[in-house]
Amino acid sequence: MILKIKDNTGHDSNSSELPAGFPAFVPRHGLSGGHVQTIVGNYFPRPAFRLAAVSETVEVDPVDGSRVLCHCHWQKEPERAARLTVVLVHGLEGSSDSRYIQGIAARAWAAGWNVVRMNMRTCGGTETLTPTLYHSGLSGDVGVVVRHYAERFGLERVALAGYSMGGNLVLKLAGEWGGQRGPLCAVAAVCPSIDLATGADALHEGLNRLYEWNFLRGLLARYKRKAKLFPGIYASRKSIGPVRSIREFDDKIVARYWGFRDADDYYDRAAAARVVDQIAVPTLVLHAQDDPFIRLLPETRAKLLANPHVTLIETRHGGHCAYLSRDPGNEIHWAEATVMRFFLAVTSESHGS
Repeated sequence: MILKIKDNTGHDSNSSELPAGFPAFVPRHGLSGGHVQTIVGNYFPRPAFRLAAVSETVEVDPVDGSRVLCHCHWQKEPERAARLTVVLVHGLEGSSDSRYIQGIAARAWAAGWNVVRMNMRTCGGTETLTPTLYHSGLSGDVGVVVRHYAERFGLERVALAGYSMGGNLVLKLAGEWGGQRGPLCAVAAVCPSIDLATGADALHEGLNRLYEWNFLRGLLARYKRKAKLFPGIYASRKSIGPVRSIREFDDKIVARYWGFRDADDYYDRAAAARVVDQIAVPTLVLHAQDDPFIRLLPETRAKLLANPHVTLIETRHGGHCAYLSRDPGNEIHWAEATVMRFFLAVTSESHGS
């Protein structure tokens, strides 16, 4: 099946071969707008999540003892090592319990795979596990989690799936690893924020200010908790001064406590856009043209299209990490279903199973 990749003018800019059985995205009736998709997608009811999990903290930085919390679902021995293991990474101010993470986790488990739902530093109620904040460039944390479980269980194949900020992390890691991939065999990113500066600025435009305020409310509350836990590291919230945008948060807080010169320096160094041309494993990138605040710069799009290992699917509709389709039942969540089909296709082709 040929899926046409569209540019922002609506013209065909390239095409990508995908196996049969990959349906194109058609939005659910009445949900074709980007804002509508994004908002309804965030609250659309899902089946109850009932998978039992083994919880474990993984040290990601021995210098300061930073740990992240992972919720793991392991298939039984002895087939565990040979089964595909999917590491799932949430978006900004999300967690391993975000509903989109639970949704794809349930699908992966039903497919017979191992699943690791990873929390970024401080997320999922884990502020006490690290003296640091989290940010969009900590791809190394994902790499440590992959290596930790690969070595512990002898995992043969690991796939990464990330949403929004998590999408930036998994793409950045794949680019940084390049051909030295170890057990990494596939990557998928849904609405990844790989051009960080343009995304931050887009959040400050028009109706997007509502999303920005929601993110800021969570980020500032988290900062206040961190300052209370680690008063020797963080200035009081009052002394930071007003923070009215994501860019201001990144400039006054992220850059200050992570050693970046300013927000622009952080955006440049943390963006996966710098390294997507070095990705050397089968990779799927889903991007909706009506995503309210994720933007792909022309040069980033060109890098993705030029990389033979990357399949870029841009759809006219879908919103931000929503993709509510007209398909019945659980297939309404098109992005999750498409990521699953992609992993099934590339792991089957690569390993003949």
